[in-house]
Amino acid sequence: MQLIRVFSVLSLAAGGLACGPLHAHDAEHEVVARDTLKIAPGPSDTQIQFAPVPSIVDPAPIDPTLGYFVGDLGGGVHWVTEGAYSNMFLVSTHGVIVVDAPPTIGRKLLYAIGNTTHLPVTHLVYSHFHADHIGGASLFNASHPTIIAHAETLSLLSSLSPRDPLRPLPHVTFQGNYTLRVGNQTLELSYHGPNHAPGNLFMYAPAQRVALLIDVVFPGWAPFSELGISTFIPGWTAAHDVLLTFDFDVFVAGHVSRLGTKDDVLLQKKYIEDMHDSCAAAINGGFDVSAAIGPTIAANPGNTWAEFKAYLRVAAQTCADNTTSRWLGVLGAVDVFAFESAYRMIESLRVESDVLGPFGVS
Repeated sequence: MQLIRVFSVLSLAAGGLACGPLHAHDAEHEVVARDTLKIAPGPSDTQIQFAPVPSIVDPAPIDPTLGYFVGDLGGGVHWVTEGAYSNMFLVSTHGVIVVDAPPTIGRKLLYAIGNTTHLPVTHLVYSHFHADHIGGASLFNASHPTIIAHAETLSLLSSLSPRDPLRPLPHVTFQGNYTLRVGNQTLELSYHGPNHAPGNLFMYAPAQRVALLIDVVFPGWAPFSELGISTFIPGWTAAHDVLLTFDFDVFVAGHVSRLGTKDDVLLQKKYIEDMHDSCAAAINGGFDVSAAIGPTIAANPGNTWAEFKAYLRVAAQTCADNTTSRWLGVLGAVDVFAFESAYRMIESLRVESDVLGPFGVS
């Protein structure tokens, strides 16, 4: 049975799924024009005028000559950013602990450390296995640091064939919690299940009240595409609450050129809750399904994948539009990846949280 028939039967039985129905022509035009997962050509992002970013984004003052910024967080803790990525390092009495090595910062990280201390890098901690955060790890090969990561990170890096020489395998791994002590510095590492990626760590410097969590909260900004390209959205969402249990003043987020605070975590948490509810509402009757997918069915007879993609695209666009209308000017760039993140949330609700709308138990 074609999807249009399924939706029609459900609409009649429930008194109609529509809530603010879309006309078929208008819905398809909107999807093609704004959906970056296109099945038909649309305008490129270079032709789109996005909303101005609000002052909350508050970027660090990066010296154009150096190309990076180093911030002193006190007690030997420093963070580094080149504008898009960030990481941190801790200077102890016995050596330097580096957390992550983003390749976009690259050798600038060596300069930042070298201009701060003459002590060698003795330890390198991987937040998780993604190359955009640890792809510069081989730059520290000369100092032979002890590399520490969660066991999942070792497993995933080991599974690569061929192995990536730019991401040396960790020497020390753990499952739950690990306390790293080097000289007078302490860094607490903990794992609370998969979120952005399996093995993604929470890190905390208790003496300086500094936390680090990568690819979950984007201070001042809406999350990157597809909710930070996260693999397990329920765990990613829950990570906000886990982070709030730490007694920190600032945290390093891994992206954007500013630090975060607990207020930033709470603000993004509200944004994600709003997107969650908006996407659930879209699935549960937020648009006229028959009208939305009718043109695709007519143009692609017998192509179930095309029919279902049309449904997912309109559901995601409905959620994205509703969420964006409430958050423009509150967080930076909420309109840039609104569709991609809503699409990811729609899929998460369907397969990870059992919010199935017209595809529930019949």
